[in-house]
Amino acid sequence: MNLTQATVGQEYLVKDIFTDDEELNEFLFTLGCYSGEPITVVSHLHKGYVICVKDGRYNIDESLAQAIIV
Repeated sequence: MNLTQATVGQEYLVKDIFTDDEELNEFLFTLGCYSGEPITVVSHLHKGYVICVKDGRYNIDESLAQAIIV
């Protein structure tokens, strides 16, 4: 499942990043979002998600959340 289907407040492990865009992969890697890393959806806003990765909180859009497989 991807982050759009995740339960708010529950911690998941990132299994894969499913995208063909290398720039997007590098961006997520700089955030600390890669396979095996814990990730939590803090809240779901209109067309966006607040996620917690490596003690940092980030706001991502829905297309980016769909690329993160947990």
